[in-house]
Amino acid sequence: MGFLPGGAEWILIALVILLLFGFKKLPDAARSLGKSARVFKSEVNEMKEEDRQREEAKKARETGTPTADGNAVIDEAKPRTDNQSGPVS
Repeated sequence: MGFLPGGAEWILIALVILLLFGFKKLPDAARSLGKSARVFKSEVNEMKEEDRQREEAKKARETGTPTADGNAVIDEAKPRTDNQSGPVS
């Protein structure tokens, strides 16, 4: 098993951190750490939302139904040929 610090060890760790960084820099460091954690959390949530939308579009493409935003799914994997009707972009 690993070593888990007890009460006295935590106090010693806190004192070493205070000596290394100083009392004035700790609030700024904690604030920066909090901002970084919020940015990281929002990016993770954004990635999850993108994955959810990608899965929704994949299912809609398989079933031929429109997505939740009402847009029809276009199969981008198949290139258009000259004999297909409709505008070619």
